Amino acid sequence: MDKPEIRSVVSNDPRTDRFAQLETVARLWHNADDPFSLLSRKMGHASSIEDILAAFGETLQPWVAFDQLVYRNKIDESRELTLVIGSGGSHSCDYRMNLEGQSYGNLELKRRQRFAEPELTFIEDLLTVVIGPLAKACRYAMMEQAALTDSLTGVPNKRALTEAVRQQGFLQDRHGQQSTLILCDLDHFKNLNDNHGHLIGDLFLKEAAQAISRAIRSSDTVYRFGGEEFAVLLPMTAEGEARLVAERIRESLAGIELECGKTIVRTTGSLGIAARVQGEADAAWITRADAALYDAKRGGRNQVRLSHAIRRA
Repeated sequence: MDKPEIRSVVSNDPRTDRFAQLETVARLWHNADDPFSLLSRKMGHASSIEDILAAFGETLQPWVAFDQLVYRNKIDESRELTLVIGSGGSHSCDYRMNLEGQSYGNLELKRRQRFAEPELTFIEDLLTVVIGPLAKACRYAMMEQAALTDSLTGVPNKRALTEAVRQQGFLQDRHGQQSTLILCDLDHFKNLNDNHGHLIGDLFLKEAAQAISRAIRSSDTVYRFGGEEFAVLLPMTAEGEARLVAERIRESLAGIELECGKTIVRTTGSLGIAARVQGEADAAWITRADAALYDAKRGGRNQVRLSHAIRRA
């Protein structure tokens, strides 16, 4: 049997050398261990603000030692992000993270000794690798926050509540952390809208959201559940303590007064409370709070009612 003929084919195509050069350049970049190449590669895998700044700090530390990195940025009117890595120092350098006229927060580095000029230049150069991915992460965080915020009242919306309820249920089932849910509905709100107009109705909803926020504790969160209905999630809180919070909310709502011409507009709120039972489904928990709310409505409004206890098999 004849052996197959083996021939070496040499291409005269000038693109062949160009392709080889491209492969060489790419290989050099992937294998380079200088801090700029290392950080640039890390940026390709970092999507969150936290991951980006952690990668920056990790890359910077061997070249410019620091004791603490502090990043601050106002994501929107309701959320200010502060990220701290390490612990203080008396000397600091501060950078405003701006790109194309838009601010993406402030970054501060601290340590016990002064930063030398070559170190400051190195930090600034390294930050040029970070600013693009950081800006993208900030824009994404803003869009994500907007999707979870009620545009009228500025408090988290029903979608945010759904996620928070799911998380609290997980924590309770895994660690036994008791959580309680309060649902609150403004009484006779349709009449308020019909008699005074939707502009006054919207203003009252804003005032109600602020009144509830003032009445709850720092660990609690208020959500706009829909229409004239609000929800408050109380982590690590039993039913008895939640009732005290609910009564403060009821009193705070009753105290709202809006001037509408020669008329003072007022309303009250009815509230239902449900403490989550171990292993209870999210929808069942919310349904029990809703049933307690409607007990308060049927009982005459402007009052707080507790959910009926459920039996577990």
